[in-house]
Amino acid sequence: MKKKDLEIELEKVPRFEDPDPSLEQYLTPASIAADVLFNAYANGDIRGLKVMDLGCGTGMLSFGSWLLGAGSVVGFDTSRKALDLAISHASSVNADISFKLSDVNDVNEGADTVVMNPPFGCQTRRADRDFLKKAMESAECIYSFHMSETLDFVKEYVKKNNREIVYDKIYKYDIPHTFTFHSKERHSVDIVVVNIR
Repeated sequence: MKKKDLEIELEKVPRFEDPDPSLEQYLTPASIAADVLFNAYANGDIRGLKVMDLGCGTGMLSFGSWLLGAGSVVGFDTSRKALDLAISHASSVNADISFKLSDVNDVNEGADTVVMNPPFGCQTRRADRDFLKKAMESAECIYSFHMSETLDFVKEYVKKNNREIVYDKIYKYDIPHTFTFHSKERHSVDIVVVNIR
């Protein structure tokens, strides 16, 4: 599958219905998800392997991993509404993906690779920390999204856990007007995707 074909398929992933601001429910842009996952695939971190998506939402990174030939894919989220959308879409495209309702701290299984776009901590300070901790407990290889200005913190946190960031890439992340506290029609932020090993 070409990266552009992957992006086209990911555009079909359902949007959040009535998103919860406390969970920072924003759909990962298909173009960014496709680029990150295609890079992971090229690195040998997807095909034939078990992939976990922590904070999967409606399943953007889960579906992308499945499309790229992951041996098994498991998505975890605390939102029943988001998981219902993910499950419905999986059924419509015959995707063999397991979606589980769970707080990230209660996840107790491992994987070869974790892919995740955790809350950035804009609503709940340090919300991404639990995700990083669980990801490092669960897998040797992690691809994770963060606000670009937190990169130094993420590097330090990873180092304290005897891991290292072997790759990082900055993306422009467009956040559409979603909640009442948004003052602009569209807001662009810089995010960084890191590969932790």
